[in-house]
Amino acid sequence: MLKPHIRTLLAVLHDAAAALLAWSLAYLLRFNFDLPESFIAELRHTLAWVVPLELLIFWRFGLYRGIWRYASTGDLRRIVLAVALSAAAIPLLFWMLRQGSVIPRSVLVINPILLILMMGGSRFVYRMWKEQNLYGDIKLNGEPVLVLGAGDAAASLARELAKSSDWRLVGFLDDDSARHGRTLNGIRILGGLDSLPVWAERLDVTQAIIAMPSSSHQQRKRAIQLCNLAEVKALTVPSFDDLMSGKVSVSQLRPIELDDLLGRDPVVLDDAGLHALLSDKVVMVTGAGGSIGSELCRQIARFSPAELVLFEQSEFALYTLEQEFRQAFPALNFVCLVGDVRDAARVDEAMRLHKPAVLFHAAAYKHVPLMEQHNTWQAIRNNVLGTHTVAQAAQQHGVGKFVMISTDKAVNPTNVMGASKRLAEMACQALQPSGTTRFVSVRFGNVLGSSGSVIPKFRAQIAQGGPITVTHPEITRYFMSIPEAAQLVLQAGLMGQGGEIFVLDMGEPVKIVDLAKDLIRLSGYTADEIKIEFSGLRPGEKLYEELLANDENTLPTPHPKLRIAQARPADAAWLAGLLEWVGTTSMADKQVRSTLTEWVPEYQPDRSAASFQSQTRSET
Repeated sequence: MLKPHIRTLLAVLHDAAAALLAWSLAYLLRFNFDLPESFIAELRHTLAWVVPLELLIFWRFGLYRGIWRYASTGDLRRIVLAVALSAAAIPLLFWMLRQGSVIPRSVLVINPILLILMMGGSRFVYRMWKEQNLYGDIKLNGEPVLVLGAGDAAASLARELAKSSDWRLVGFLDDDSARHGRTLNGIRILGGLDSLPVWAERLDVTQAIIAMPSSSHQQRKRAIQLCNLAEVKALTVPSFDDLMSGKVSVSQLRPIELDDLLGRDPVVLDDAGLHALLSDKVVMVTGAGGSIGSELCRQIARFSPAELVLFEQSEFALYTLEQEFRQAFPALNFVCLVGDVRDAARVDEAMRLHKPAVLFHAAAYKHVPLMEQHNTWQAIRNNVLGTHTVAQAAQQHGVGKFVMISTDKAVNPTNVMGASKRLAEMACQALQPSGTTRFVSVRFGNVLGSSGSVIPKFRAQIAQGGPITVTHPEITRYFMSIPEAAQLVLQAGLMGQGGEIFVLDMGEPVKIVDLAKDLIRLSGYTADEIKIEFSGLRPGEKLYEELLANDENTLPTPHPKLRIAQARPADAAWLAGLLEWVGTTSMADKQVRSTLTEWVPEYQPDRSAASFQSQTRSET
């Protein structure tokens, strides 16, 4: 391989030869290749000035900093500008020298045209040769592949695939009928996405690449479904946000994942508002080691807070997060505090020492079946008393905004966990009239891949060879990704003025059995290889989740994915009675459920118990 200074010298010599040849050819073309004797001497005399002048201008324009193998339109633009400047500088030079040289005006026009063709053409010919495209775009080696989409990302991907010996691009498919029959980088656009099964069979294609990063989620999901229909393995390019951020390139293909099937369109955040809320402020997150808490911390770190306080009960979760942040955010000022949200002294100490301006309360017991039997009182104590302890301390220490993470299970709850989160929402609302802290609750459904969710469980069951256990064939849930949930929590925290319960737009509900089938297929198995068994609803489990109670309405907000629930309010007298109850030392499960119906009238424990008793059968 040539050393950089050798390559630069060769490039300079090439351009010197191009300048000499272009100037000479301009004279010959001017006189139809019958150059008079008088102009031969003129040509030799002017060359001694023209070539050095042009090389000096080319050097100043940085034409020798680029690598010819990666010549691009940017390089061509610099060549055009450099040649245009030299075309203007040549007559000016001879006028200043006053040597009486007579240069035909047509030479001054023909020379730059020839020079651009020679310099630009040679660079692109070299690039084509290095990419093995000099003799056409036909490749006989590599796996045949179709690309779905024919936009900018597809064009970039085609150039990358042309360099690979592993892939052979045989065509594009795009729904824009105006593009059908045309070519992109020498490869034909064969038809619409719906024609994938036909072209896959005709061209013997077993893999397709979805290159539609800026399309809506619905369009990408349709492309994935068409791949499944055609029995073609689907790959995809990175997301539009990742491509724009420069974190990845379009050639970094990856398999289709569950997020691609269930994901949603990107969240549009008020970055300026969030910078005002979080930048250069002390921000505290309770439950920082959990799925939502840790993602909140990652999102907050992007806004450069003055200090990020990570408050977590689990030593291991906090240690794991600390190790991640030391590597991912070396400039971030953060502190890790082990503590229980029910420990008033520890919570008070944390706020007194660090004085947070914004607090996100994500600490909670959330696993429904686990909290439904033998642990009901701990769910109440942690989710209600813990929330009040943190909220009261926030009020006493002048925290500006307190954002509590709630759940859709707080709506018409059939389980203790959901009822406890509804009480936590009301406790925050009851505190709102006193003090300056603004309390905001954010209610949403399941998040993909969170600890305790069905996705890790299903993956583990598939790894063991199955079967996958689903509680009921009709059970449905709302899903969103962890990053989206965290982003919307931040956005709701920014918008909240105090006392609101924000409801996130969770999109369309998804059947858990369909989720299991998708995961089996994405893992490379068939329904015959990994069975699905139905085990019956568990204690406290609903068939369908709700985002609003029967007596609740919502109000719109400026953000399309956020609405405000008009929930039943609570006052200080109600809160005092609640605290007296949760301050009890211990209580049996049956008594907890019985008393909960008094505090949360919409709580219906009998419905879930009956469902559980009637569904304890297994079917395939």
